[in-house]
Amino acid sequence: MKIVFMGTSDFAVPSLTRLVASPHEVAGVITQPDRKKGRGKELLPTPVKKAALHCSLPIYQTSNIKSSEAFDCIKKWAPDLIVVVSYGQIIPPDILGYPELGCINVHASLLPKYRGPAPIQRALMAGERITGVTTMFMDEGVDTGDIIMQKTVAVREDMDCGELAGILAEEGAELLIKTIDILGKGDVPRRKQDEREASYAPLLTRKDEQINWSDSAVSIFNKIRALSPVPGAYSSVDGIQIKIFKSRIVSQTGSGVIAEVVDVSDKGFVVQTGEGVLEVLEVQREGKRRMLSSDFLKGFNLRPGDMFDR
Repeated sequence: MKIVFMGTSDFAVPSLTRLVASPHEVAGVITQPDRKKGRGKELLPTPVKKAALHCSLPIYQTSNIKSSEAFDCIKKWAPDLIVVVSYGQIIPPDILGYPELGCINVHASLLPKYRGPAPIQRALMAGERITGVTTMFMDEGVDTGDIIMQKTVAVREDMDCGELAGILAEEGAELLIKTIDILGKGDVPRRKQDEREASYAPLLTRKDEQINWSDSAVSIFNKIRALSPVPGAYSSVDGIQIKIFKSRIVSQTGSGVIAEVVDVSDKGFVVQTGEGVLEVLEVQREGKRRMLSSDFLKGFNLRPGDMFDR
């Protein structure tokens, strides 16, 4: 089968590499333009572009997949199927309807739950114990197409977004190959999504990243792991911003003042929340590297009674 692959982020890389290793032909790869990143604003390729270069695949980059030039490129490659994984743009109808076998997508949730661009983070924020991956036929909606296959994944309580995303990316790649094999045989399972169960996972905002200590310890714990390793949940103490990457629920009760540091030890420090107390284990001060709270406290005089911004 001749396939065009569309993807951008790290999540898409295992799907591309598994596809290259399969009997199918990857005619070309479409990804987002290179972006400036880091303090030096160095122009860097997308993770999918790096993988495609490693595999010596034809690459087309565009900031506008709706352009006639993009459609002409796809027609030149003449795919039987288009595979879309974490691409980052809405695919227009002319492209969706072009391949004989359609366009299929790998999505990092058990659809119809968590449609949209941030399914992994939003599932962790909600404290989900089960999530998974879905392959689906794409339509003009946002993750609303008919479901082909799904695979469930258990979410451990200590799992952060980086770890869960890595697992889901690998499971999604395996499910993609199974889905394509079924498509090739022509016996394709297909079921409509139940709109009554649908939910949306919008992009993260700066406000989503800020810790509200009035929330419960459970809620804050889930936010911290949902935003680790990037971009990191943050709060401020004495006007200094601190990102928090790892925490532990000490108790779901407590009598301190909300946002108050109630204990400091060799391992870290404990903060009173709106419901319960939370031990902070890994942090990053502005302009510094990520480190254990025990190391952070060697250079930062945090004492019981100090207050974080609520």
